[in-house]
Amino acid sequence: MISVLGIRHHGPGSARAVRAELERMRPDAILIEGPPEADPLVALAPDCEPPVALLAHVPGSSRAAFWPFAVFSPEWQAILYGTRNGVPTRFCDLPAATTLATEREEDGDRDPLGELAAAAGYDDAERWWEDVVEHRGDTPFEVVAEAMAAVRDGYVPGEREAAREAHMRRTIRAAQKEGFERIAVICGAWHVPALTTMPPAAQDNALLRGLPKVKAELTWVPWTYGRLASWSGYGAGITSPGWYHHLFDAPDRPVERWLTAAAGVLREEGLPVSSAHVIESVRLAGTLATLRGRPLAGLGEVTEAARAVLCEGDGLPVELIERRMVVGDRLGHVADGTPMVPLQRDLREQQRKLRLKPEALRREHDLDLRKPLDLGRSHLLHRLRLFGVEWGTPVESRGKGTFRESWSLMWRPEDDLTLIESAALGITVEAAATQRALDLAAASGPTSGPASSGIASAGGGPSLGELAGLVEKCLLAELPGALPGVLAALSARAALDTDVTRLMAALPAMVRAHRYGDVRGTPAEGLAVIVRSMLDRVCVGLPVAVTALDDEAAAALLGHVDAVHAAVALMAEADRGRWLATLLTLCERDGLHGLIAGRLTRILLDAGELDDAAGRMARATSRGNGPARSAAWIEGFLSGGGLLLVHDPRLLGLVDAWLSALPAEQFVEVLPLLRRTFGGFAVPERRAIGQRLRAEGGGDGEQPERDLDEPRAAAAERTVLAILGRAHG
Repeated sequence: MISVLGIRHHGPGSARAVRAELERMRPDAILIEGPPEADPLVALAPDCEPPVALLAHVPGSSRAAFWPFAVFSPEWQAILYGTRNGVPTRFCDLPAATTLATEREEDGDRDPLGELAAAAGYDDAERWWEDVVEHRGDTPFEVVAEAMAAVRDGYVPGEREAAREAHMRRTIRAAQKEGFERIAVICGAWHVPALTTMPPAAQDNALLRGLPKVKAELTWVPWTYGRLASWSGYGAGITSPGWYHHLFDAPDRPVERWLTAAAGVLREEGLPVSSAHVIESVRLAGTLATLRGRPLAGLGEVTEAARAVLCEGDGLPVELIERRMVVGDRLGHVADGTPMVPLQRDLREQQRKLRLKPEALRREHDLDLRKPLDLGRSHLLHRLRLFGVEWGTPVESRGKGTFRESWSLMWRPEDDLTLIESAALGITVEAAATQRALDLAAASGPTSGPASSGIASAGGGPSLGELAGLVEKCLLAELPGALPGVLAALSARAALDTDVTRLMAALPAMVRAHRYGDVRGTPAEGLAVIVRSMLDRVCVGLPVAVTALDDEAAAALLGHVDAVHAAVALMAEADRGRWLATLLTLCERDGLHGLIAGRLTRILLDAGELDDAAGRMARATSRGNGPARSAAWIEGFLSGGGLLLVHDPRLLGLVDAWLSALPAEQFVEVLPLLRRTFGGFAVPERRAIGQRLRAEGGGDGEQPERDLDEPRAAAAERTVLAILGRAHG
């Protein structure tokens, strides 16, 4: 006897029905839609915690495919039944070796559920399936098979779909030849008609003959409900996995339990939700279901009830419920005996040692690098990022000092695939990161490596700035095995690069890397020599670079000057002196772009190298200079902030006098530059400047006299006095 149970992938009603049907029929063999190479992995399923997925990948390639399962997936319940009862359980779909060797083809362009829903008067296939299947106590497999046969009448499957169904039938025949008498086949409802009517075996063999194949390896990997909700492959269309999990776990009183849990979520966020709110929301959900002719309130009804009652019409709490409950943040776990590449096993051991548990929910972690545990966590996260595992993302630290780091951590199922793809780099995380860094420095690494490493090797290898950033990454990740090779590549590239702007772009990262080597206790021999050499070349080349610049080029160069100046502040006193001497020499030159001249003057003034800033501003704003150049000079001079004008009345007076003397036409010409300059000041700075100018021009803050309309003022005075209850004198 062959029983073909047509199900909906990830349907909780189907899952309960499959479990009940297997208990009733007691099969001696179970065949499940999925890749047959995964048969040896079935025994590991009871020790896995869903959601999990079967991962099939081609070694040395980025080609991969996933078959995800949740606890409410009918296939998962069939696997659990088979393993717990000693029933041979196998997969019967097209082999993964063939699936990965061919371009994915959509299995037809028809929507069977949509057609059945439309025939029943529904405009939403999801809602129709919920009403006729998920909200029932069982799934009428015979009715589903009959409905699918009607929908498939006259349908001609595509080449890939025909091959899939032919392989399913071949597996059924093989099970019969082995002597199994009660065979249960669990597959998508769409395939039921193709498996209940068996054509000659020769016809199926002809469809399967000559199909391409590749070497494929399979394993279990953790999955997430967020990934399940956005998945577009096997079992697509589940937009609310958290809701379906709830329906599977709470078949009795699901609406009451759901809204009670939603109230708990809102209370955790400090929102006042009472038991009366829950009772009223349950009533509203039931009323909406009755008005719409539904047997039970669905996700749409409970969401509307939560919005109206629990959230009092506010959309933000509803989004919280949808994120935490409708989709969910559940992350699965695989069994300890699951096949893994050595790199995965090393990472799992590092996670245990450092007490960093991978989670699907994004969490913030603040690290104090003076503590060995936190320093080890930082090294691990930086190493993973080098070969594309973005488990942790650096965020702005909430603490102060170089010993603080803040990270945002969230594990994604794709990270396991990246680990498998990177297995050839090394058997430990440190070894893999070291090899990846060396490959990037040499611009000869594996072309299939993760693109997120940030190094573009096209067009002659990584740039000087990219190599400088790579040195910084190696120090942050504590990769002493990679540093010599990366530093050698950097030194060679720096010696050949004659573009001063590229040198200036690379220098800040190099200075930070040298500083990190000091504070983290990971010195990089030779780095200081390279940094000083680059600074020397910047000082020599900068006078040429500032010549004949237009406005756009001047603004770009100014950004490099500011970045280098901030970096030089971290260097030795002699290096800072060399840099400031270069800027002072430039500041004395004629013909500099106004933006550059003004900014250099401000840098030197703040550094204590100038005592004639007022005289320089007076010359820059004199009538001998055009208004556009004067405005650019002031923009550069004030780009460091406006407090200088508050505390130096002479400079403020010079700016005020220059502006007051401009003719109307010239004032309009420079107004955009002035608005950009003063608009960049903090609000308290602008307010202080305005108060200082008013005090200077109004005589201790006294307001100038104004002409008054006495009769109109008298009428207003009488009204005010009457309001105050005072007689008009």
